[in-house]
Amino acid sequence: MKLRDTPSACPSLWRCLPCPPAELRLDLVLSSGQTFRWWESSPGSWTGVLGERIWTLRQDQDRLWYTVYGEEEEGCPTEAAKPGGAELDQILHDYFQLDVGLTALYRTWGVADPLFRKVANDFPGVRVLRQDPVECLLSFICTSNNHISRITAMIERLCRAFGRRLCHLDTQPIHAFPSLSALTGADAEARLRALGFGYRAKFVSGSAQAIAEGLGPEGLHRLRATPYAEARRVLCTLPGVGAKIADCVCLMALDKAEAVPVDTHVWRIARQRYGVVVGSRSLSPRAHQEIGDFFRGLWGPRAGWAQAVLFCADLRKGQEPASSRGQDSRGDGSP
Repeated sequence: MKLRDTPSACPSLWRCLPCPPAELRLDLVLSSGQTFRWWESSPGSWTGVLGERIWTLRQDQDRLWYTVYGEEEEGCPTEAAKPGGAELDQILHDYFQLDVGLTALYRTWGVADPLFRKVANDFPGVRVLRQDPVECLLSFICTSNNHISRITAMIERLCRAFGRRLCHLDTQPIHAFPSLSALTGADAEARLRALGFGYRAKFVSGSAQAIAEGLGPEGLHRLRATPYAEARRVLCTLPGVGAKIADCVCLMALDKAEAVPVDTHVWRIARQRYGVVVGSRSLSPRAHQEIGDFFRGLWGPRAGWAQAVLFCADLRKGQEPASSRGQDSRGDGSP
């Protein structure tokens, strides 16, 4: 199947949504460590997997354009290649949380925080994605003590080894994110280690098994309706999940906009840029809570969204923390 990188390629297979750059910047959001399944397939075009469909997105002035590819059956594209209209619009609307007015939030955060105001004009349109909870959780377990480029490569290997093939784009095979059952086989941990996951292998397979045998995917989704503290507590019972990864999942998959993921990078920012004094010399659970509470007090109920803007700004300025978004207290630091 051939990649369609602009609406001029098969115009009938493209649709658009109204969306100005101040409300969404694909180049900032899809490359900033929230998700690891999108790549810039041509200048200004982003291709990735969302909801077991393959999409190409691009922006043109105040419009968000998209096209969706059909799956292959015995090497031939199916009739599903043609977009399904309102249903697909809603998937993107939900994924990018376009019901949240970002411009007004930027103004509010800028009034409350002069440091935020200094970077906001250079980094508009940074919003938090609403991801599938299972995929988000297992992906962020892979981020422990890691970099975005390496995490992306790991997730690609994971999907190729365990996920269902959806189609080929040009010569590149594209796979769905693995099902829980695919990651709970007796040899899953050994296969993950062979793929270079190191100590994370037991956490990925262990959490997949714990979810499959406990909450189930539906139970994980139901955490969206529970209070933030309870959702965080439940996540922290899973193998390889500490406060940082739990907060990433709460923020990016479970509708907890107040969650502020804290790692050593955020800890330094809180102390050095904001003068926060915490009652611990290490990144303890108490320090996590105190720093999160400080930013929630400063930025309000969507504090996690504001922090995502600053994280993106530091990333673009070459200050990516060594662990990306995923450093966690459960990791042992080994490759």
